[in-house]
Amino acid sequence: MKIFCIGRNYVEHAKELNNKVPKQPLVFMKPPTALTFDRDIPIPHFTQDLHFELELALLISKEGKNIAENDASDYFSDIGLGIDYTARDVQSACKAKGHPWEISKAFDKSASLSNFFPKLNFELDKIHFQLKKNNKVVQDGFSSDMIFKFDRLIAHISTYFTMEVGDVILTGTPAGVGPLAQGDKLQGYLNGELVLENYIITY
Repeated sequence: MKIFCIGRNYVEHAKELNNKVPKQPLVFMKPPTALTFDRDIPIPHFTQDLHFELELALLISKEGKNIAENDASDYFSDIGLGIDYTARDVQSACKAKGHPWEISKAFDKSASLSNFFPKLNFELDKIHFQLKKNNKVVQDGFSSDMIFKFDRLIAHISTYFTMEVGDVILTGTPAGVGPLAQGDKLQGYLNGELVLENYIITY
């Protein structure tokens, strides 16, 4: 099982981190050890600036390589939510040195996932998702605002990697990302339904 992540897939999020808007999908990966369905998310000891990033998640249901964009919708069956946890201070330090920044993104329990739901339940270009932090909305996203849509992401990723059943794509986060502290509560809503809940703890 692989977790593919897409960076800077919403214009306003790219701007809030002073990044250029990409001309093709920006892909990075998390290992299986990053995946968690636990409610409690520990703050890693190596960061002083843990951030949340809520994203729509796709569940791959069919193996494929070099998938045509027109066929891509046949390769995922379900949709959910995920939170990409990021050690922002570690990421910034890596970027400043021109180093890879997997250590800031791919650590244990850095990918919290909800349950998945059949894609037939959704209008794919009209999905609404929200993140509440301590009962206040901090992220408010729509699939229609993605720079690169689901089919383009699947086609692009499969150019470089074989897609396998059970793989997950985190499709990018809208604006509103921010820091976390011990005791914070995060609630993810998919088309108005609470489907993901995390509590921030320390090790």
